[in-house]
Amino acid sequence: MRPSGRDLSELRPVSIETGVTKHAEGACLIRMGDTHVLCTATLEDRVPPFMKGSGLGWVTAEYGMLPRSTTSRMRREATAGKQGGRTVEIQRLIGRSLRAGVDRVAMGERQITIDCDVIQADGGTRCAAITGGWVALRLAVNKLLKAGDIVSDPLTSPVAALSCGLYAGQAVVDLDYAEDSEAGADGNFVMTGDGRLIEVQMSAEGATFSRDQMTELMDLAQAGIEQLATKQVAAVDA
Repeated sequence: MRPSGRDLSELRPVSIETGVTKHAEGACLIRMGDTHVLCTATLEDRVPPFMKGSGLGWVTAEYGMLPRSTTSRMRREATAGKQGGRTVEIQRLIGRSLRAGVDRVAMGERQITIDCDVIQADGGTRCAAITGGWVALRLAVNKLLKAGDIVSDPLTSPVAALSCGLYAGQAVVDLDYAEDSEAGADGNFVMTGDGRLIEVQMSAEGATFSRDQMTELMDLAQAGIEQLATKQVAAVDA
């Protein structure tokens, strides 16, 4: 039995609320159980210096956790004068993941920055950030299309992510903190809405896992990501 009482293949309750900020070109608040992440997209008519003149667009991301997003207050990274290694790794993952679903030629030479701020954390924050980040990106791209700034849609497919792992010897999807902290093995799966893999981060946490178990986890992730993609599209169309 999972601590939450969910079935092995059951996601936490998911909601995606758009229009939550006034100024960003795209924004949403994604809730996956007790993990809540605010995602905003900012459009800029420029690209990083190394891409000038390439004709290609760029999607990048920044990630952070608010001081009381967890059970005890964490120090703001700005007060330390630098980002921690975990933060840098996660925001690079978000950027890579979202770029995988973008036709950068169709996007034109402009940049979209996705900011992901964790308001409340209960496991799976990077996965929620990727899933919500795509919704913010989609909304920003819709503005470009509506304004006629681009002529073809550069977003090839929804991009979403889920954590999966072995809890009490069983494969489960969408781990909350109680499960993640006790998992024998866990990982994050990033896929397109039609099931193509973008990235897999999988590691043993005190127990090895077999290839068959890995396949089982991937199947759980794919089925769950198909559900998330449906919710992403519904949120954008609402």
